[in-house]
Amino acid sequence: MNSYKEDNLIQLKTFDFALRIIQFYTQCKAQNEFILSKQILRCGTSIGANIEEAIAAQSKKDFISKLSIANKEARETRYWLRLYQSSNLVQIEIDSYLIEIESIINILTKIIKTSSKNL
Repeated sequence: MNSYKEDNLIQLKTFDFALRIIQFYTQCKAQNEFILSKQILRCGTSIGANIEEAIAAQSKKDFISKLSIANKEARETRYWLRLYQSSNLVQIEIDSYLIEIESIINILTKIIKTSSKNL
């Protein structure tokens, strides 16, 4: 049974993105690229994990802190994706990943700003 709220867009987007990152990692391994792929697997899947922690936050400050960590991980993921795109290390289409991570970063930034105003 899916425990995700259908109206929690960021929770759904980051879970789906993590699944795509796992597939990306698998494709990288198949192309014998192991070093950077481990980095992108780590940060790309931790975004959603930090969202989950934020949902269970003990306070508003804790909520903002967890979302800020998720935002940092999303930005790191974007960095690695751009590095992959520029280096041509693997034959994987990167544009859709970049579009998706930009959307996640924008949503997280808005949630953090809104939540910070209401502190």
